[in-house]
Amino acid sequence: QVQLVESGGGLVQAGGSLRLSCAASGRTFGNYAMGWFRQAPGKEREFVAGIMGSGSSSAYGDPVKGRFTISRDNAKNTVYLQMNSLKPEDTAVYYCAARQRYYSRYSHTYDYWGQGTRVTVSS
Repeated sequence: QVQLVESGGGLVQAGGSLRLSCAASGRTFGNYAMGWFRQAPGKEREFVAGIMGSGSSSAYGDPVKGRFTISRDNAKNTVYLQMNSLKPEDTAVYYCAARQRYYSRYSHTYDYWGQGTRVTVSS
């Protein structure tokens, strides 16, 4: 069982930055690939970024490439999402999720989810 708790959301102006954190419980955090997803009002949940358990490989959704960076610190059981050059269309609730082995762009393949943290980008 893995419990995930996101933090770091808030209100920021367009062009600004935020760093989200996701703290995980358990002693086998490094065995889990992690993903960040987001869901805006009235829209489907969208893949933002994913990272392998070792941190050796990562991937990004097209809307955030070049602006967001996913990273992890397995010693701290934490995964991060650094968000730069934020745009109003980045406004959403951001969720972290965990699954074993490989990250995936498909939300239904993840086994564990956090409660989400809200990000609002004003224009």
